[in-house]
Amino acid sequence: MRRLLLAAVASLAMASALSACKDETASVRPDPVTMTEEAVGHFCQMYVLDHAGPKAQIHLAGFDKPLFFSQVTDGVAYLKGIERDGDITAIYVSDMAAARSWGEPGADNWIDATNAVFVINSAQPGGMGLPEAIPFASQEKAEAFIRAKGGMAVSLDAIPDAYVRPPQDMTASIGADTPAAPQ
Repeated sequence: MRRLLLAAVASLAMASALSACKDETASVRPDPVTMTEEAVGHFCQMYVLDHAGPKAQIHLAGFDKPLFFSQVTDGVAYLKGIERDGDITAIYVSDMAAARSWGEPGADNWIDATNAVFVINSAQPGGMGLPEAIPFASQEKAEAFIRAKGGMAVSLDAIPDAYVRPPQDMTASIGADTPAAPQ
């Protein structure tokens, strides 16, 4: 009986230790990864550096490399979506106040997206020619951008779903008044 009790206590202690290790591993936040020429946009599968404007990278549990996004709005759409390959462990975006220019957003000026200030509805389209959520590390820098290009400042969780996943206009792409009839 005593052996059984000792075995049970030892098993419980080992399970607790392993559980603590798992919790420590899960809470480790990966650092941002330098954007290189090999970085490919998760949705578009195009080279990220071929497009101007801010970028996003999302890290997933169990994956060595982050997912890169050619536009921040693509990363936000992924974040708001339901299909993922793993739990999100970190989200980084380009700090456009630290960028050399719109055409060169920087390879290492990543900021935590949860602390960033985003400018939406500005006159500045993203690198794919669509509306962009332009990230800044400070409210002051975001306000300076707004004075120059318009828009409004919001937090990551306040970016509207419709802004990153706008409704599709089927008639615009086919040049007709109504969508094509199914065949």
